[in-house]
Order: sequence, then structure tokens, then C-alpha cells
Amino acid sequence: MRPASLLQPISAGLVAAFVGYASSFAVILKGLTAVGATDGQAASGLMALSIAMGIAGIGLSCWSRMPISAAWSTPGAALLASTGAVAGGFPAAVGAFLVVGALLVAAGLIRPFGRAVAAIPATLANAMLAGVLFSLCLAPVKAMAEAPRLAAPIVIVWVLMARWKRLYATPAAAIVAGVIIFATSHGAPIALADFTPHPIFVGPSVSVEALISLALPLFIVTMASQNLPGLAVLSAYDYRPAPGPLIATTGLFTLFAAPFGGHAVNLGAITAALCAAPDAHPDPAKRWIAAASAGFGYVALGLLAGAMTSFVAGSPILIEAVAGLALLGAFGSALNNALAKTDEREAALVTFLTAASGLSFFGIGGAFWGLIAGGAILALTRAGAAKPPAPKS
Repeated sequence: MRPASLLQPISAGLVAAFVGYASSFAVILKGLTAVGATDGQAASGLMALSIAMGIAGIGLSCWSRMPISAAWSTPGAALLASTGAVAGGFPAAVGAFLVVGALLVAAGLIRPFGRAVAAIPATLANAMLAGVLFSLCLAPVKAMAEAPRLAAPIVIVWVLMARWKRLYATPAAAIVAGVIIFATSHGAPIALADFTPHPIFVGPSVSVEALISLALPLFIVTMASQNLPGLAVLSAYDYRPAPGPLIATTGLFTLFAAPFGGHAVNLGAITAALCAAPDAHPDPAKRWIAAASAGFGYVALGLLAGAMTSFVAGSPILIEAVAGLALLGAFGSALNNALAKTDEREAALVTFLTAASGLSFFGIGGAFWGLIAGGAILALTRAGAAKPPAPKS
């Protein structure tokens, strides 16, 4: 493969890693500290998750030759933040994380789950993806409203670069965002110690309260709000790997990350959309390089977790704006594919609106409920179409 042909998927993968890391790492830190982690343990957990999901993404994409991305469970971290400390403290939470990993491995070995995922209609998969991306794609608009002087240069550079070379638009916007963050921080130096990895092993303990309030809901949220959308994203781009081995692999890497504070590794959805989209490479057979490159990016960012945290924590709105710009292409493609079939358009709209609403029932996010609602509408539509016409009197 020529070096020139490698540039596009590699840059797309590195952008995906930057976007995935910078847009949600603050949620991870908040969730871990909420369940009792010290600052050092939370940083260790962030590093463990980054490295685990990076190696998982590299392995899965190279093995399958598909753009399979691994990620941390952002909804799961939000669940931790809302649950708070449990009996037994952070060691009990780590014990719950280990149980989640074991449940993910078990879920990957259950074949009916794989058959259920494979049966998701492409229309609903694209509608769900569009719904998941919608709120993120609003970030540049919100940034322009809240901090126009800071956000405007990012958006302008993205627009101008996109007219010249679409591939380099988001990396250019990310560089501008980094320069602005550095300038507005008045050049505050990052401590040398932040560049050194500090893994902290936490001996797990068993707490019934932690198992009930953390392990079970975290497993459900991770499956419904992360793994299912991640598989659906791949399906939306015509990649259909066997789900079982993927889920089981994320469970194994969760088991590896948990003793160092990592709560859950799962399949990526947002980063998968960046790596699986045509912007990653015109040839679908070469987009796996983007996912592998994202994996290497995650490992590097994990080793620099302390420094990255110190650098971008002060301007999350600018990082979110870059993420939104990066996802506009994927959002447009998903929405177009979701509405392509007129007889399934109503079900697709229900899926999109439910997924985009941000609603949550029983700790499970809108993406899962969007598929359920849209699937119900689609089933009713097909049942009505299948009825024979009433006989004429």
C-alpha cells in the first residue's frame, strides 16, 4: 500500500482518538471520583481505560480487517457520577467493575444476542446513529453562541480548509483549538510529573450494594448504550462482524483495566462512525487502518493522561466544538440513509427523535429506546401492509 494512501485513514484515526478522548474524559474522571476514587486513582483509571481500549481497537481491527473501535463507557461513567459512593468505597466499586467485565464476556458468548443485533434494519441503525450524533453536532453552534471570539476561528478554519481539502479540515480545527486553549491559559506550564504514567493497583472487594447499584446497571447501560449502538454503526456502513467475539473481547479488556480503576471497555459508536465513514478512506476495505490508528492514538493519550487533563480541562466547549465539526459528515450520511426508504421513514423518524432526545429510563439511554420505539413502529407498519385487502361488499 502506497504511503499516500495511508495518510487519509491514519489521520482520520488520530482525529477519532483525539475527539473520543478529549470530548468525554472529564466525565470519566467525575464518575470515578464520585464512587470514591482519589485523584491519583481516577487518573490511573483514565490511563488504564485509554490503553485498554487502544490495544483492543488495534487487535480487533487488525484481526477482522474492519474499522472496529473500542471506547470507554461514557454513559457508564455518568451512571457512576449519579450513583455516588457505595459501601466498601472504591475497592468495592473496582469489584463491581470486574463483575461487569465478566458479564460482558458472558454476553459475548451468547449467540441469540448476536442474532438479535444482526437483525437490526439498516434504516433504524442509521436513524439511531443520526440521533446519537445530533447533540454533538450542535456543539459548534453552542460554542459560537457562548464563546464567539474563541469558537469563531475554529469554525472559520474548518470551513476554509474543507473547501480546499475535506480530509484536513478537522485536524486543522483541532490544532487551532489547541493554540487557543494554550493562549487563553496564559502559557501556564504543565508539571513534568504529569507526563509520567502513574498506574495504581486497587485491590477489589465484594459489596452486595456495589453489585446491585453499580455492576448490574453499569453492565446494562454499557450493553444498551454502547455495544449495541457500536454494532449498529458498523452495520450502517455495511460491516457485519460476528458480535460475540467483539463483546467478549471488550469484556476481557475491562477485566484488565478494572484493577487499575477502569470501569468498562466497550465497542465505540462515535469513533466508529469517524473510522467507518467514507471520509476515512474511499475504499471500505482500507478503513480498518483508521480504527487501528485510533487505537495507537488512545494508547499514546493514555500515557499522557495527566498532561492532557491539565491542558484541555479548562476549555471543554472548544473540544466539543471540534468534535461536532468532525461528526457533521457522518451525521449527514446517517440521516440521508435513514430517510431513504419512504415506507420506513416514520419508524426512522421515531428512532431518530427518541435517540436524540437524551431521555433515559432505568439507566438506559435514548439510543436503545430509539431502536425499541422505531422497531415497534416498523413492525406495526409492516403488519398493516401485510394485511389482505378487505373484500368488496
